[in-house]
Amino acid sequence: MNILVIEDEPDIRKNLEYNLSRENYTVTSVSSLSEAESVLNLNKYSLILLDLMLPDGSGLDLCKKMKSNPETETIPIIILTAKDDEVDKVVGFELGADDYVTKPFSVRELILRIKAILKRGQKKEDVLEVGRQFGDLSIDVESHEVQVNNDQIDLTALEFRLLRQLVDRRGRVQSRDQLLSDVWGYSSEVTTRTVDTHIKRLREKLGPMGKYVQTIRGVGYKFSRSPD
Repeated sequence: MNILVIEDEPDIRKNLEYNLSRENYTVTSVSSLSEAESVLNLNKYSLILLDLMLPDGSGLDLCKKMKSNPETETIPIIILTAKDDEVDKVVGFELGADDYVTKPFSVRELILRIKAILKRGQKKEDVLEVGRQFGDLSIDVESHEVQVNNDQIDLTALEFRLLRQLVDRRGRVQSRDQLLSDVWGYSSEVTTRTVDTHIKRLREKLGPMGKYVQTIRGVGYKFSRSPD
């Protein structure tokens, strides 16, 4: 599998090249958006590690461009950033990024995340899926469409999987580790606050139906068993 590393710090770039190559990935690395554009036109990549602060612009711009292009929208993107900024994380997720890691990061944990995301992308649905209805919330699994009060709700692929997981197990509390395993495919060795960020955005997007995504303090989250 081919991985593209877009990172302007030479030490980090070389470290990622070395460790990813040891895991038998084919690695291409560049240090700017312009270089990234060039290699993206030449090769097909299985996953992209994308730094946000690049010398010729923001990685978010490239993320947006790729996720709005049908030819590249399915390529997983993990954001690398030195900025522990909630706004950047939320914007990245809104644009369709699969996860983020904040520098300095553990290369071992990053590789675990990469393996989980690539494995998740290989899963196939064997059973014909049906829709879900919960009060004014409607979920069409086959078309990946969600409506609240007949209004279309624009969810990212991860937000859709998270909502489906919560609704399918409504009434049952799910820990963050359980959600990370079932939705993201991460093992318990991976530590991340991505669940909390996605839950927050999901509630906001669901509007009046967001109240049914409940926080169980000290445990995790659950979707209400039945509408009011």
